[in-house]
Amino acid sequence: MKICFPVVENQGLESEVHGHFGSAPQFIVVDTLSREIRALSNSDQHHAHGACQPLKALGGQDVDAIVVGGIGAGALRGLNRAGLTVYQAQGVTIADNITCLAEDELPVLTPDRTCGGHGHGHGHGGCHH
Repeated sequence: MKICFPVVENQGLESEVHGHFGSAPQFIVVDTLSREIRALSNSDQHHAHGACQPLKALGGQDVDAIVVGGIGAGALRGLNRAGLTVYQAQGVTIADNITCLAEDELPVLTPDRTCGGHGHGHGHGGCHH
């Protein structure tokens, strides 16, 4: 499975998951089978609020799922229409969230759990390992 994580800076699996998908400077894509890690620049980072184009942001990268701290409703709908599952981060780092996903402890984001605007925090409660 290829999982995409929005991050501020690439620190591999120790990168912290960014609080908002659309404003993340870059993404880290992790292939959970091969453990290959790839960093991508967010090509849609400077969009107007509410105008995130999530597939453009991913630059055509083939992924199966996204793990985010937060995401707007429009971006969530766009990713869901493209067949991608979007999960709510529960750990701080990519490694934490991969563990949570393996333990089936990452909730799937639904439109009623999306962000209304930028500049807000998202808690990382952590999964129970």
